[in-house]
Amino acid sequence: MANKNKSALSETEGVSSPEMTNADAISKIKAKRKLQRTTQDLVKAILKGDITALSQAITLVESKNPKHTEQANSIIKACLPQANNSVRIGITGVPGVGKSTFIEAFGMHLTALNKKVAVLAVDPSSSITKGSILGDKTRMEDLVKNKNAYIRPSASGTSLGGVARKTRETIILCEAAGFDTIIIETVGVGQSETAVHSMVDFFLLLKLAGAGDELQGIKRGIIEMADAIAINKADGDNVKRAKLAKVEFNRALHMYPLKDSNWQPKVTLCSALTYQGIDAIWDVITDYLTLTKQNHYFSFKRTEQNKFWLLQTIEEQLKSAFFNNPEIKTELNKQLDLIENNQTTPFAAADYLLGLV
Repeated sequence: MANKNKSALSETEGVSSPEMTNADAISKIKAKRKLQRTTQDLVKAILKGDITALSQAITLVESKNPKHTEQANSIIKACLPQANNSVRIGITGVPGVGKSTFIEAFGMHLTALNKKVAVLAVDPSSSITKGSILGDKTRMEDLVKNKNAYIRPSASGTSLGGVARKTRETIILCEAAGFDTIIIETVGVGQSETAVHSMVDFFLLLKLAGAGDELQGIKRGIIEMADAIAINKADGDNVKRAKLAKVEFNRALHMYPLKDSNWQPKVTLCSALTYQGIDAIWDVITDYLTLTKQNHYFSFKRTEQNKFWLLQTIEEQLKSAFFNNPEIKTELNKQLDLIENNQTTPFAAADYLLGLV
């Protein structure tokens, strides 16, 4: 007869624990990870196309830990001879234009052509409020499972320069890992377009027909940076509006002077949802690459971009060193109080602070 006072929560004797516990397994995994994090091993693994090692190296690049930064710089330097052998494509467009769907369709098309595709993002704002590639990764279900594709969420932060610098360094690592096509996405609502334009070979602007932003897009000046405009969601009832928008954008593009590359930007229609027009966009990019490599603009542009990023890096480091100076931190607060009490001007305060360096 069962004991009526026995609690339902009482324990019964179970099977004995295995000789190798979870703690043992975790210790072995940690030891293995620690072993793989040496600079030399990471570089060797990256050059062999090891995605885990690539991700670990990018994490070091994104880290603010000085030791991590030092190791990341060593890895980048070792990988540099194997870099610069990809096509870098920038993609921008306002939120809602279908960037995630387009990038997945475009990436799947490229991998079908035996390309190795890496998708990166430049988003200096919060990924939670702005919907960066962090959210997009979960929506790119097919591409994220593709063995020839790699999707890397961008590091969120407030400094556009800092995020852009990390993205450029990530490009080098991805190229060294064997990715021949790098897609850099911008959130499309600020200065991040300029940052992306300064690190890619081809800049693609995604637009929507009938969204009321045709003229706004022209006024913003982003159209001047575009090497091609793709009008997305050109399907169903939207096809007619898309064709009219194509005429308008073609007319607008011809109002601008010919680019230094001697390339006349093209306007195409596509539907990322139905995969229509995706191949035509790749054809446009291929034509651009053929022209710019023949007239040597391709290599000239990359050289100019490297010079630009040298100056940008100097500015970033000087700015960081200035504001992290303990004396500057103290005196800056004093000058801010003086400004608040109308006892000095911003210009006089700046001259004083700069004179302390």
